[in-house]
Amino acid sequence: MSRVALVVDDSMLIRHTVCRFLEERGFTVESATNGWEALEALKRVRPQVIITDIQMPIMSGTELITALKSDAGLAAIPIVIVASKQSGLEEVEKRASFTIFKDINIEDQLAKALEVVLGAKAAEAQAARSGA
Repeated sequence: MSRVALVVDDSMLIRHTVCRFLEERGFTVESATNGWEALEALKRVRPQVIITDIQMPIMSGTELITALKSDAGLAAIPIVIVASKQSGLEEVEKRASFTIFKDINIEDQLAKALEVVLGAKAAEAQAARSGA
């Protein structure tokens, strides 16, 4: 059974980098450019992890996380925040499973985030698939 991830970021470069990283590790990836599109995607798919930016147009990552946590069917999905700055995230970080930063090696951080939110077993399976 294929694992599904939802990547939400208005930056095409970040979205592409994260999607490619996940696809190389066996995930089927859905993507969205803002929180509203993410909520629409969640009507079609049920991901094992959501990776979201915070600052986006139309519906921010903070608003998306609030919507997810208020929906019993979505509240348990692990959320990884992708942020450009550490300051100002304290409250939203409490509701996320992991936070990574855009200005530090994203792929190394994503590997660690997946290990934490999906468990060591999932990380080992991903490493085996990628040849690491």
